Amino acid sequence: IVAIARNHGIGFENKLLYWLPNDLKRFKALTTGHTIIMGRKTFECFPSLEIALSHCKEEEEIFIIGGASLYKEAMHIARQLYITFIDDTSKEADAYFPEIKKEEWKETGREDHPTDEKHLYPYSFINYSRIK
Repeated sequence: IVAIARNHGIGFENKLLYWLPNDLKRFKALTTGHTIIMGRKTFECFPSLEIALSHCKEEEEIFIIGGASLYKEAMHIARQLYITFIDDTSKEADAYFPEIKKEEWKETGREDHPTDEKHLYPYSFINYSRIK
């Protein structure tokens, strides 16, 4: 689960690029009651991905919540992607989400949202499922 800009930017100087109240609500709704795994820069004392996954049940839905190196490491084993796509590239980024290859992922759901008083950028909630 991740919020990405049009250029796949996800963070700058260990901070999120965007603060979208509806994205935070979606994050909470999807991840509450599930295991979440985050990277070193997201939370300094968590173990590696392999060790963390070994503590989870096989049938359990596990959410990777960043950072960039953990997303890259987990991309080959992920079955679902829950993306908040922000239609903007104006913010400087130094951390990026890996490419979502069309030959590996199929879009399975989309909700488009315009700007409003709490959301300065148009955004979409996009779900993907692995093809192969």
